[in-house]
Amino acid sequence: MSNYHALDTTTVVDYLRGSPATKDLFDSQAGLKASEVGDGNLNLVFVVQNERDPEQAVIVKQAVPFLRVAGDSWPLTRERMRFESQALLLYNRLTPGLAPEVYLYDEDMSLVAMEYLGHHEVMRKPLVSRQRFPKFTEDISTFLATILFKTSDLYLTGLEKKTLQATYINPHLCKIQEDFVYTNPYMESPDNNWNPEIEPEVKAVRANSPLKLAIGELKESYMTHTQALIHSDLHTGSIMVNQTDTRVIDPEFAFFGPMGYDVGALLSNLVLNYASHFAHTPDASQRAEYQRYLLSLIRDVWTLFARKFDDLWAQHNQGELVPNAYWDYHGGQAAFAEYRRAYILKLLQDTAGHGACEALRRMMGIVTVWDISSIADLKQRAAAERCVIRISSRWIMERKSFTSIDDLIGVIEEETPGK
Repeated sequence: MSNYHALDTTTVVDYLRGSPATKDLFDSQAGLKASEVGDGNLNLVFVVQNERDPEQAVIVKQAVPFLRVAGDSWPLTRERMRFESQALLLYNRLTPGLAPEVYLYDEDMSLVAMEYLGHHEVMRKPLVSRQRFPKFTEDISTFLATILFKTSDLYLTGLEKKTLQATYINPHLCKIQEDFVYTNPYMESPDNNWNPEIEPEVKAVRANSPLKLAIGELKESYMTHTQALIHSDLHTGSIMVNQTDTRVIDPEFAFFGPMGYDVGALLSNLVLNYASHFAHTPDASQRAEYQRYLLSLIRDVWTLFARKFDDLWAQHNQGELVPNAYWDYHGGQAAFAEYRRAYILKLLQDTAGHGACEALRRMMGIVTVWDISSIADLKQRAAAERCVIRISSRWIMERKSFTSIDDLIGVIEEETPGK
């Protein structure tokens, strides 16, 4: 029988004190205090701290049996905490230092206790305030290249990959993404919400047959293309940063899907931030300077990711997709290099398509992003949203013609107001 019960700021302290895995994380005589710090979309999230030494702290994250953003009328499996915990453990094994350390996973309580990142901040808001993070592109490209390559058929045997894949069958949270990213925003749905100032643009997207055909292709890819273990919610709200360190958090949506989704979700959220500065940064020269920085992040994330992914593949081609023996003939290494080039080009095109769906749905679906929603003036907000809609629509429709990251950036620049 399950002992599950939802914790609060009092009972979470008692829980940590009573668990063998966590009771020694704090001084035995320390007074502990807890506060809830989650955004309220999916889970309960607490920070528990030593009152005398707040640096001594633990994060506790617990799933509740419904989608919090929609209310208890929307049931949701608590198993998502298993997916998050096992993904974090895998991240720490493959990319140590790029995710928080896990202290405890309690399956009955649908709960994980992990490292407190008190010297980091969630990346989204600092980007709105025009901060810069010199280690970010190096760190996140390493994370993406390593996790995506080392959970794929390029690195794992068929048995290894399918055995791992079987532990990440995540249908309930996949259903949320399938509906909220690829379906509901582009049709009449009671879940949708949008700025009334962009009503004509929303209607135009929902009646754009070529665009919707392309989105349908991308949804099928998301549902069927099991390339690697993807985070499936990797945006600037699920990355914590400071000047020297980067950590990936919140992988409860993790499953085996298309690699381009993770890269695309990240790049498209940088696009969302880029557009938000039409309102957040009124000074034109200051805005242009920071937007150039954001474009450099987009370019560098992709360029470093593609190089590192290719290097890993060239050095560790131990999977069963195209084993080394397959290329063991005169001219085989040149053919292998061409195969890798074409594969990574397809990843770029998938990145554009899936990323654009992630950005487009934020303009007219159930959940927006703080970069945009924090713009109080609806007309100013609409200017940013129209820019995102134009960029995203073009990324989707033109993705198969893209041959470099500069093609994606060129679309952003062409659709920037005043350019």
